[in-house]
Amino acid sequence: MTAHPTIRIDPELLGSWPLPAADGDKSQRGTVLVVGGARQTPGAVLLAAEAALRVGAGKVQVATARDTAGALAVALPEAYVEGLPVTPAGELSVSGAERVLELADAVDVVLIGPGLGNPSTANLFVSQVVPGLDTSVVVDALGTAFLTDNLRGLSHLAGRAVLTPNATELAVMLGRGEDEVEQDPLAACRDAADRTGASVLSGTGELHVAAPDGRAWCCDSGPSALATAGSGDVKAGVVTGLMARGAPPEQAGAWGAWLHARAGALLEQRGGGYLARDVVLAAAEVLQRLTPSGR
Repeated sequence: MTAHPTIRIDPELLGSWPLPAADGDKSQRGTVLVVGGARQTPGAVLLAAEAALRVGAGKVQVATARDTAGALAVALPEAYVEGLPVTPAGELSVSGAERVLELADAVDVVLIGPGLGNPSTANLFVSQVVPGLDTSVVVDALGTAFLTDNLRGLSHLAGRAVLTPNATELAVMLGRGEDEVEQDPLAACRDAADRTGASVLSGTGELHVAAPDGRAWCCDSGPSALATAGSGDVKAGVVTGLMARGAPPEQAGAWGAWLHARAGALLEQRGGGYLARDVVLAAAEVLQRLTPSGR
């Protein structure tokens, strides 16, 4: 891997790197499957699924805890919602993995990880799903537990993957201390991209996107208030929705980083005090301002 100079993400760069068109019917704009949540955390998949729709995905399916699937289907009537079996603690059970793979056969992008609450249980579940996938994949949050002892676990996807861990999850995945990752997040992202073969989006004060071939991009991560519960689920959903439209992993990561950060800045300008659900709409507004023609 050759390390290229880091490219700053700004409107000029994005203007020269247009997204695939968001016109056409819903099937042409791609189908997303969001897999995650637990009995206690249905909101994570709700935020991610809505974010994917708001940035242009044509259709969204959700596979989540059976206990909350009905309520989620009402909260997001635009989505198809499948209830999966759960463990006594409310986490997704490995017995639901086969159904997830059946659903994944008919979609363009799978987002797995939002709302998974227990690293060990998440690892067991995701390890029964990801090896059987043959589509583009976004791995978020505790979905990355699958990679901790298996950094080549995405190699069969041939680069069709994005990882969106926070600094803690990235450190655990790489077997490093969190302080080490926070001191040089770009190096950590590049290392993870090189070792997994996936594009990686992570960072705190700055967001970094690293591609497996050594290319890298960065932008500020937005105001501190953006570090609110559920904000990462929104970011993962944005990246997934852009991939559903046809953006390659590194482009979806770079655009997703910028849209998420600028959404926070927009909400800050309007007075702050916002929640992750507000970031969903703000990200869509920022995208519309950048691409008024729908591109």
